[in-house]
Amino acid sequence: MKPAAWIPLAVAALLALLGSVYVVNEGHTAIVLNLGRVARTDVAPGLHFKWPLVESARVFDRRLQVLDAEPERYLTSEKKDVSVDFFAIGLISDVRTFYRATGGDESIAVQRLAPIIKDSLRNEINARTLQQVVSGDRNEMVARQLGAINKGAATLGVKIVDIRIKRIDLPTGGEVIEQVYRRMRAQRQQVAAQLRAEGEESSQKIRSEADRQQQVILAEAERDAQKLRGEGDAEAARIYAQAYQRDPAFYAFHRSLEAYRRSFANGNAAIVLERDDPFLKFLRDDR
Repeated sequence: MKPAAWIPLAVAALLALLGSVYVVNEGHTAIVLNLGRVARTDVAPGLHFKWPLVESARVFDRRLQVLDAEPERYLTSEKKDVSVDFFAIGLISDVRTFYRATGGDESIAVQRLAPIIKDSLRNEINARTLQQVVSGDRNEMVARQLGAINKGAATLGVKIVDIRIKRIDLPTGGEVIEQVYRRMRAQRQQVAAQLRAEGEESSQKIRSEADRQQQVILAEAERDAQKLRGEGDAEAARIYAQAYQRDPAFYAFHRSLEAYRRSFANGNAAIVLERDDPFLKFLRDDR
């Protein structure tokens, strides 16, 4: 046989070898289809062989995947709207079922999983009040429905490990948001009134303390003034006593003049006394 005749055979053998080998990476699995029929499933990571042209391999990622969804509006037990934004974390649990249910298309799996999750969350939210939904334990709310969600997800060969609620909003323009705003305004007004009352109370305390200190200062000043006046009167009395001791006649004369000035201060006083009364001693002309 000519050497050139081996070339097509070698190429065909190489293509047959390449078509019979496939690789499954770590964290992945595969199924082998024989003329479109599932022949082998849950193929482990590694190098594997299949019949060329007859069999084909489909590799799927079995690691955790995040399944995002659009926010959904729900009604609480009080018939109030809330918008819930969430995402699910899941993985392929049964490759055969997953392939048969979705044809191996992950987008189809997400589209079919979303209603299952939303319906389960709707049942939970419908049984709770708005306050319980917004401020309650979200993990507990999800955990109560996780079993029911996985029953539906099992028909797709998928297992939901966890569901996380990213945000719970009140629809804009709804009655609920208006009630929340009114409640917030009332709370702010209550806080403002309390602050004003506390400020007025502090103001009263400051004014009372200032008035008390004023009274104390005035009392102390009056006390010091009385003390100074008393000391001044005592000093004056002492000086008068010394003057009286030095010249009793002059002191008597001075005291008489003071008495005259006080008696006739208004200019209309009239005093009726005996002619020899000592009070008139310095008014008489004894020359």
